[in-house]
Amino acid sequence: MNVQSRKPDLSECDREAVHLISAVQPIGALIAVNGDWAIAHRSANVAEMLGLENNPPTGTALTDLFQPRAIDDLRTALQRIDRDDGVERLFGLRLTTGGELFDCAIHPTGGTIVIEFEPHAENEYADHLSMVGPVLSKLEPIRELQPLCDTAATLVRQMLGYDRVMVYRFHPDDSGEVVAEDRRKDLEPYLGLRYPRADIPQQARELFRRNKVRIIGDMSAASVPIEPAVSLDGEPLDLSMSVLRAHSEMHVQYMKNMGVDASMTIAIVRQDRLWGMISCHHYSPKVPPYSLRTVAEMFSQLFSMMLDRLLIDRSEKLRSRGRHLHDQLMQRLAGGTSLVDGLPMLDDLLQDVIPHDGAGAFINGDYRSRGDGPTKEQFLELLPTLGGAPISNIIASDSLQDQLPEAAVFATTAPGALIIPISRSPRDYLVLWRKPVAQIVTWAGDPTKAVAAPGERLQPRGSFAAWQETVQNRSKEWTEDELLIAEGLRVTLLEVVLRMTDEVARERRRAQEQQELLIAELNHRVRNILNLIRSLVAQSQHGAVNVEGFASIIGGRIAALASAHDNITRENWAPAPLSSLFETELAAYISEKKDRFELDGEEVLVKPEAYTVLALVVHELVTNSAKYGSLCDRHGSLSVELERNRDGDLQIKWRERGGPPVKPPQRRGFGSTIIERSIPYELKGEADLRFKLTGLEADFVVPDRYIVPVASNDDLKKFGSRADSEKGGADAAKESHYIPPHVLVVEDSMIIALDTEENLKRLGVPAVTVASSVASALDAIEKRVPDFAIIDFNLGDESSEPVAKRLRDHGVPFVLATGYAELGNQVEELGAQSLLRKPYGRSEIEELLAG
Repeated sequence: MNVQSRKPDLSECDREAVHLISAVQPIGALIAVNGDWAIAHRSANVAEMLGLENNPPTGTALTDLFQPRAIDDLRTALQRIDRDDGVERLFGLRLTTGGELFDCAIHPTGGTIVIEFEPHAENEYADHLSMVGPVLSKLEPIRELQPLCDTAATLVRQMLGYDRVMVYRFHPDDSGEVVAEDRRKDLEPYLGLRYPRADIPQQARELFRRNKVRIIGDMSAASVPIEPAVSLDGEPLDLSMSVLRAHSEMHVQYMKNMGVDASMTIAIVRQDRLWGMISCHHYSPKVPPYSLRTVAEMFSQLFSMMLDRLLIDRSEKLRSRGRHLHDQLMQRLAGGTSLVDGLPMLDDLLQDVIPHDGAGAFINGDYRSRGDGPTKEQFLELLPTLGGAPISNIIASDSLQDQLPEAAVFATTAPGALIIPISRSPRDYLVLWRKPVAQIVTWAGDPTKAVAAPGERLQPRGSFAAWQETVQNRSKEWTEDELLIAEGLRVTLLEVVLRMTDEVARERRRAQEQQELLIAELNHRVRNILNLIRSLVAQSQHGAVNVEGFASIIGGRIAALASAHDNITRENWAPAPLSSLFETELAAYISEKKDRFELDGEEVLVKPEAYTVLALVVHELVTNSAKYGSLCDRHGSLSVELERNRDGDLQIKWRERGGPPVKPPQRRGFGSTIIERSIPYELKGEADLRFKLTGLEADFVVPDRYIVPVASNDDLKKFGSRADSEKGGADAAKESHYIPPHVLVVEDSMIIALDTEENLKRLGVPAVTVASSVASALDAIEKRVPDFAIIDFNLGDESSEPVAKRLRDHGVPFVLATGYAELGNQVEELGAQSLLRKPYGRSEIEELLAG
């Protein structure tokens, strides 16, 4: 029969409180106890089930009914429940002295503890447990969804012995379809039939999500009431997690109308959502033992795991297709082509992954379309309503007029729409359109037959013969796979839009942020310098006997700092040559007799944080030598030897000869403290002074991490001319450090990323790739493996651990950039070379390349 689409209202089923039914099936009995384990409720068949003369009254202690060992086992089982909706099972438990064996289920609900029991299938119990291994071995090799469903239907029928077993999958509209079936040969097939959402009311779906197995042993058997039906406060016992819960009259009538006398339903739950069900029908009463039903619940979990594995594998393939699409789009749009102008290219690229009949792009108020779809005027009518939708939500519909009434005017042309927002405000969109497709849905009976007349009780439909519905003005549905690809496309297009933002505005923001960074850095350095000078003033006063002496001491020490500062800032706070430090300090004393000073050994560059420390040490050494040592007269000489030891540390050997006899100082002043303690304290190095009669000998060790080797003597010349400082610094960086051909920068702050990119290029790096997320970084690595990487560990709401793993797999050296001090312990674990503390600039990057 063919009819036009209608929408019945079946909400009465959704309002039925099936979990508060106050009755159980006669296949077992129920006792609910309070916190003192006294009976609060019990089913009316407890005496019959336990072989007692009378039902125990409420208030009876359970210890008066069950034997002690049974009570202990039940209490232990209850303690094992560690989650909401948990149910513990006990098999073959003898509840009463000399009584029969029972299978039990125990769970808490509200303030009561529900204990259900039914006869134990002693002769079959071991066989039931042995089924699990063979079932798993048959499911594990399957890698496609349909074979998995077909196999599941066959296995469940073999295990449970029902006349018909169906795998039932839910659609986005909550209707369901039989996608696999195993049945008796004489039964009419249900495979391919659709069932309306009202056949499984919403509250029943929620119960299936929580309580995954539901059995009805005999549709004609009378339910056993729970006594009392309500507690003292007027509330019925919640049977949501009950094993024996009785069934609603409407559901029983529904099943009888199908000719079914017994049923069992096994929920398929994926990611805490009801994906589908395995529905078992029998045409005579049937009660599988509780142990076999437990195996069926384990099968539900196994099936869900296999299903999850299949869908995850499919998602990985989709992500691969999405990455390929991303790369294609980025390549095609890299030249600055606008999305509107690039619509034909987008349309062609997307056709292979998301089939559609037309495409449109609305960018900056300009709408252009291609293929089937609404006119510009018709699309513009949708904008006010679209503007009220969430910013990042994709709208996917096979009948857009159901969500946007304004779309009714073109429902016969393009009812299906996939609307992808690609900016925030004002909104821009890419839209894929689909034409209407006349669809014939085969239902299991007319779904509208369940609608009751006014004033009558709703009754389930009585016919389940194949009933066809013709659906008009709807397109083919957008699949989950297509929606996943669309979400990746949205992210890609957002990235394109960001790249194509007005260059002037980006430069303005960048300049402002850079200025703020520079001001912050300047404030930091000025505060440090002022604090150092304040300390020098405070400590130097003890060594002066008058104002002039104090001024001379302070002036010399500040001049030493100023000179050191000049040397390291001449190259943008870069490492400076140690020879310049000695030459600057000694210039006033040996300007006419340079042969009095000899500097031998390997020339090195010293990093800024160590250079200022050495400046003060050298200043004090030179000052003392000029006052008391080899430079206090015209005959003495001074030699300094620079040498790298086996560990790469710098050894400085200071030797004075030919001056007056030397005696150890009687008092240790601040100058002596600077000489003896600065390097060990601040640089974790070594200092050793020996006051020999022939002259002072001093040995210092500066750790390797503060030293940068110089490749050639040409490098020394670059620091001698301030006029050539800009060019010389760049050349020094090139010759002193390894310059990787390609560096990947992963940073979610655009300004920091741009600043890092610029600094790398100034240091001579030929190619720099910038990524702002894990996905874009992985795509960049797949496209071209870098030679070095700087990755920000925290990228908004995600971490860059996957990026670190991919780099490690490729053998690419990288550093982690972060502002969090506690991350230091993870550097080795993640495989990073070192940690780059934020905020960082060119000098810190230069140090990385030097390392």
